[in-house]
Amino acid sequence: MEIGEASAPGRLLTPVRGAALLLIGILILALNLRSAITSLPPVFPEVQSALHISTSGLALLAAIPVLCFGVFSGAAAPLSRRFGEEQVLGAALILLAAGMLLRGLSPTALLFPGTVIAGAAIALMNVLLPSLVKRRMPERAGLLIGLYLLMLAAGAIVASVIAIPVFTAAGGSVHGGPVSAGSGAVRLTLALWAGPALVAALVWVPQLRYRTLPDGSGAARVGRQGGGRRGVLAMGRNALAWQVTLFMGLQSLSYYATLSWFPTMFRGRGVSAAHAGDLLALMNLGNAVTALVIPMLAQRAADQRRLVAWSMLATGAGLTGAIFGPAELAAPFVVLLGLGQGATLGLGIFYTMARAPEPVTAASLSAFAQGVGYLIASAGPLVIGSLHDATGGWTVPGFVLLAVAVLQLVTGWLAGRAKTVPATT
Repeated sequence: MEIGEASAPGRLLTPVRGAALLLIGILILALNLRSAITSLPPVFPEVQSALHISTSGLALLAAIPVLCFGVFSGAAAPLSRRFGEEQVLGAALILLAAGMLLRGLSPTALLFPGTVIAGAAIALMNVLLPSLVKRRMPERAGLLIGLYLLMLAAGAIVASVIAIPVFTAAGGSVHGGPVSAGSGAVRLTLALWAGPALVAALVWVPQLRYRTLPDGSGAARVGRQGGGRRGVLAMGRNALAWQVTLFMGLQSLSYYATLSWFPTMFRGRGVSAAHAGDLLALMNLGNAVTALVIPMLAQRAADQRRLVAWSMLATGAGLTGAIFGPAELAAPFVVLLGLGQGATLGLGIFYTMARAPEPVTAASLSAFAQGVGYLIASAGPLVIGSLHDATGGWTVPGFVLLAVAVLQLVTGWLAGRAKTVPATT
């Protein structure tokens, strides 16, 4: 691998200090990957009322980030080859902050464009962070992926918990009172997470001294012939790549569907707005626990099929209890669901590294799995929201999510075998 070959003038940091700064940068960057998304579902009814958004428009708002993950993931590899992974990640943080600020500046005109910009930025980071970890710290990849996913979940938890308190503290009402589109509560809710993104960008500055590229021969070929793009497209001809991709896509479909609509579902059953946000935080707390542990267990296992089975058992049981059980017993089922979702997320990210023989192919597999997988996942918020709107209840959406869990078990079992895709270099 080539690190620092095209860096700014000046001596690179010492190994220990450089590793510490890289770890801190990765963790703070990861903190921003879900907070901008999970901060909205707890206040969806209020945002819908203030901005006069239809139910279909609200479903589209929920789906846009996931759709952007699919559409813009393919740009990550070419950009990283041209500018280096560290530079692209730094620019993505600035782009994320800009998207959040635009939403807050003009909620009526820039809500959707700002969300697209933020979603595009997160898409780049989704693809490049695991690749960067494998290149810069391959011997600690399992631990670092776990810590990265832990911080991702931590951001989601904090955003869910504080969404309602921040909205009400800024003058908003969650009891049916009028809230205008230009109110401070709406503006602050939409723009709040621009601040942490800017902080992360400052913390990432030391990494701009580096320029991580693929191994020498592969990098040269990619640069001259566009081989990386062909490598991503070649994944579409490999059954194992599709198994990894479908597993990731179905996992994300389930996660973002529940993330988007569970607060609305619980509020419809008489749960308070604040408690609905807390339940969403509990789901992400479950995510945090297993997302940290599973990648390390997966790295030590001969294959990951047993981990898939246990993860999907937890996911299915959690979905069943949360959707069909009484609201007063939702908390333990939501935690169980989160444990299953976090485990499958950790496995999905791990697969993009473990099912590739070397870093260049890992980047291609990650780009393919996330690009196609998130396009599949974007149907989750739209389909579940539309089914609820059409049926007036959550029974049909619940059975659809359980069917998705079955398909996820099948694809995850196949992807869990100790195999690798062909090298692209």
